[in-house]
Amino acid sequence: MKDFTECCLVEFDPSAVSFEDLLIEFGKMHSPTSQRSRQYRSVIFYADEDQKETAEEYVNGLKSSNRGEIYTKVEKMTKFYKGEEYHQNYIAKMSGKSLY
Repeated sequence: MKDFTECCLVEFDPSAVSFEDLLIEFGKMHSPTSQRSRQYRSVIFYADEDQKETAEEYVNGLKSSNRGEIYTKVEKMTKFYKGEEYHQNYIAKMSGKSLY
């Protein structure tokens, strides 16, 4: 597989946490101003039109915040392929170790 983007699939209960809240947490975990290869790019995948609208509003908010050029894209979710086992629960496995 050569044309892919590494990402995580987040399954959530919208009665417990909103998509918008997930976007806020997403924004705390990475910089939307870094231009990277397709494999490591900044992207928000949406499942329906409501999520698309919310994601676009979020990205537009980033663009108006004068943080520099925003590279985060909003794209429709397609087929998700689970990564190898050593990628699963990566942050928990790296607890206490440098992630970078």
